[in-house]
Amino acid sequence: MQELVFATNNAHKLEELRRITGDKFTILSLSDIGCHEDIPETADTLEGNARQKARFVKEKYGYDCFADDTGLMVDALGGAPGIYSARYAGPGHDSRANMALLLANLEGETHRSARFVTCICLIKDGEEHIFEGRVEGEILTAPQGDAGFGYDPVFRPDESDRSFALMSADEKNTISHRGRATAALLDYLLNR
Repeated sequence: MQELVFATNNAHKLEELRRITGDKFTILSLSDIGCHEDIPETADTLEGNARQKARFVKEKYGYDCFADDTGLMVDALGGAPGIYSARYAGPGHDSRANMALLLANLEGETHRSARFVTCICLIKDGEEHIFEGRVEGEILTAPQGDAGFGYDPVFRPDESDRSFALMSADEKNTISHRGRATAALLDYLLNR
């Protein structure tokens, strides 16, 4: 089975990607290849951050790999938190604090449309490829559900009447931003 390195130390993302790819590939994490560094994410776009992480792994460790960056864009907040989604409430990547700040910033707001966007950069055989997935939806007024991670309890996709956190992993992966970006990545890898 072909191995691919996923440039992440996020256990939730790793589990989600392994579930989506199933038995098609063996997905290795950064710790699997001995990378325990914080990879810089200093670009001003999701695509730029995904490229930066993938290039870091390729240049320092030599592996073909892919990296992603995901952002939640809320229309009433001018697209925030965007590239700062994971550290919206500070550098600690605290999902509860991020959701609390988001809900506080949307207090009294009736226009709650938002979208999740995932960009994946694949570096394979000396070439770079970008895959994007997005899902439109809205920010709920309070968290609903315990499943998933990040902003899942407060995001309801347009295709459902439930938040991501009320869905099974398989239900979420069928319509999620990361699921769609990964499907495009797999389609490319399996059909080239």
